[in-house]
Amino acid sequence: MIGPGRPLFVLFGSSIVQFSYINEGWGAILAHAYARKADIILRGYAGWNSRRALEVLDKVFPKDAAVQPSLVIVYFGGNDSIKPHPSGLGPHVPLPEYVENMKKIAMHLKGLSENTHVMFLSTPPVNEEQILETIGICGRTNEGSRIYSEACLKLCQEVDIKYIDLWTAIKQRDDWKTVCFKDGIHLSSEGSKIVGEEILKALAEEPSLCWRSLPTEFDEDSVYDPVDEAGKNINISNL
Repeated sequence: MIGPGRPLFVLFGSSIVQFSYINEGWGAILAHAYARKADIILRGYAGWNSRRALEVLDKVFPKDAAVQPSLVIVYFGGNDSIKPHPSGLGPHVPLPEYVENMKKIAMHLKGLSENTHVMFLSTPPVNEEQILETIGICGRTNEGSRIYSEACLKLCQEVDIKYIDLWTAIKQRDDWKTVCFKDGIHLSSEGSKIVGEEILKALAEEPSLCWRSLPTEFDEDSVYDPVDEAGKNINISNL
């Protein structure tokens, strides 16, 4: 830890999370919005499914930690929804198990502290044609993504946690297939912009998490602030 203490926002998930700081990603959007207000901590693991997330849950979010996060944003589902391989290997997780895994993750995170908020991101759509062109056959389908997205949203309603319906949000754009992905799966800057806007909109509903209501670190007036033509200091801490 480095001080002073700020609220901690943790992004926990697979590649949609790990890559959220590159190419104007949604993680970078949050880091910019919450500059000098909250620390955005990245815990992204490309290729992971909900099974692997459960294996490390206590290590990433120990219940006895001195400081617990104010917010955890979770995304798993895209890899879980990949078609099962005949060998039995690979990232596929059957839908009932996926739901149960995500429920265990939700309950663990909600139990970290009474001030810890949890938000799930549902599985976004994919561009199957673009996947074939850029990656080749990978077992992902739009229908599979939809099914796992809907299951995630239903779970969130049952356990009373906030959620972002990425499936619907991204499909609001008529040109989503051509502008929202780099390879048919991972988000482009335009796709991330949608995700970032949806998250900020949801956080604005919670005063303890909204960037406008959080205090700005070291925002007091100072003689070292820039000086205007009249010789008066200009406090630019909230620009």
